[in-house]
Amino acid sequence: MKEELTKPVYFASETSIVRAVWSVRDTTLFVFAGAAAEFALNKAVDWLYFTGRLPADPLGRLFSTVQYAKKIVFATEVEAFKAIDIITSIHKGIENKRGSVIPDWAYRDVLFMLIHYSIASFELLDRKMTDDEKEELYNVFYRMGQRMMLHGLPPDYQSWVPVRDQHLRENLQRSHYTEDLFKQYRKHLGWFRYWLLREVQIMSCPKQVRTYLGLRSFSWAKPLLIAYKWSRGTGLDSLAQKLLLPAKYKKELNEMVGAG
Repeated sequence: MKEELTKPVYFASETSIVRAVWSVRDTTLFVFAGAAAEFALNKAVDWLYFTGRLPADPLGRLFSTVQYAKKIVFATEVEAFKAIDIITSIHKGIENKRGSVIPDWAYRDVLFMLIHYSIASFELLDRKMTDDEKEELYNVFYRMGQRMMLHGLPPDYQSWVPVRDQHLRENLQRSHYTEDLFKQYRKHLGWFRYWLLREVQIMSCPKQVRTYLGLRSFSWAKPLLIAYKWSRGTGLDSLAQKLLLPAKYKKELNEMVGAG
């Protein structure tokens, strides 16, 4: 009885599908890859340019966003609330410096990205999620959004699907920020890694995102994905993951495992 009273309460339960998604390095990398495309198209991406951190190191900036989300997923409820409050405080500081408010829909878009690419990445690398698992995953991010005091969050996954579609139709555009970010992606990754990034985006991004970016509907890397999935657990997959990113991001890549 005493053990039960002192047992920590986690933000996501220890058996949650969210942990199954975010405890695996390659799945987290796929979340990162998909989000990189959608970030570049978001109408509020100018906010990320305001501090200068995104254009200077776009991959590092995206890594930090994904890494922060992962830490929250595996934290106790108390630790998660503290981390979310820190994120909110940082954004408020940026708003004060710029003298305007980040639109509520922009916060929701980032949350929606994490939901979509968590599901898409897991299904590409593992298996189809059940409806109950999608509902559970959505609930974890829904509570994250509630703590951030976001308005207009649908109460459940089924209600979220059409809202997500509406966000994709209303909040995306191809701009000079898009062109600059993809130029930076290519510069930091090199041509082969950049090609892989684009192929993963073809496989994981919604149709609206692919259309804006002029991406094909079919990925030439699908045979590579099949071979990679076969190699999981043999040690070759770990080598492949290291080859996917430049050496300068080795620390961030290792932290993706450590957080889970």
